[in-house]
Amino acid sequence: MEQQQQGEINIALIHHPVLGRNNETIGSAVTNLDIHDIARTAKTYGIHNYYIVTPYNDQQQLVGEIIDHWQNGHGSTYNPARREAFELVRMAGSLEEVVESIRQRRGQDPALVTTSAFDQEKTLSYSNSRKRMATGESTLLIFGTAHGLASEVVAKADYTLPAIIGRTGYNHLSVRAAVAIICDRLFGESIDQEE
Repeated sequence: MEQQQQGEINIALIHHPVLGRNNETIGSAVTNLDIHDIARTAKTYGIHNYYIVTPYNDQQQLVGEIIDHWQNGHGSTYNPARREAFELVRMAGSLEEVVESIRQRRGQDPALVTTSAFDQEKTLSYSNSRKRMATGESTLLIFGTAHGLASEVVAKADYTLPAIIGRTGYNHLSVRAAVAIICDRLFGESIDQEE
């Protein structure tokens, strides 16, 4: 399948501000699995950078140690494929810092695209999102941890992707599963395509 031309696509995984169990704004802890699995998904689907966003110094230090292990330490020779995926991982203290990084590199702000387990006001279908990305527009896909992105992040979005709906009423995918599904819907080869 011939790939569509697209602008630079980045991913941001937000750990603050996100929603807690009671819909309050909280900060969540970085998890090792999210770093590894989302980096591998990002590499598979041609994502330019994968930003882990947390304002907490202890969490930033933890992420830095994990990245260093897989890029420069024993992990880099033990598992070269993992090292390759970790080359995409970046740290940021805030969403604004991510946008500024992209702005400096690209000369313009990226389109901010949020994700949610629930329908949002500014939802754009996957089909129309693919078409928009194919125009060459730089895009930042924003994912939330805990119980999802805080309303202040969603309010900054240019648009939101549709919620992932399964075959049951259960609606609690891990963020790393959601990233993989969404990347496949946006950038994957269609399984329905004739060979």
